[in-house]
Amino acid sequence: MDILYWVLIIASFVVAFVGLIYPIIPSVLFIYIGYIVYGVFFEFSSMTISFWIIQILFTALLFLADYASNLFGVKKYGGSKAAIWGSTIGLLVGPFVIPFLGIILGPFIGAVGAELIFHRKPLRESINVGVGSLLGFLGGALMKGVIQAIMIVIFLVYVL
Repeated sequence: MDILYWVLIIASFVVAFVGLIYPIIPSVLFIYIGYIVYGVFFEFSSMTISFWIIQILFTALLFLADYASNLFGVKKYGGSKAAIWGSTIGLLVGPFVIPFLGIILGPFIGAVGAELIFHRKPLRESINVGVGSLLGFLGGALMKGVIQAIMIVIFLVYVL
């Protein structure tokens, strides 16, 4: 049965990484589900208070990285708050409208559309903002992937 439990734990961690590509999946929640599965089927005692404090700090860092990367990407390329909202909406809607490419095109189209509609920026400037949004998303996904990997490594250090 131990193998089955570890398969469930690893599967929850894998889903967390899938959430980097499909942001509708709450990545950090699946990391914590892995921790809880371990605790229920093995033991919680190895996950001490220091473990939980470290994980909470990394979770806060994860959210900060996500927000900051999008904000930085859009702002660096001259985008407005509307572009940030457009990018975020595109990020959530894009994968459903265009199954694979929507994750890349959604934030780009959302940011460009917001700049064109709400700020009447020229197409070239709006496209630059869209590129910034896309770079922010990709940079954020990379940072979040690293942070999630660190969280999982810390988990393994505590429990193994």
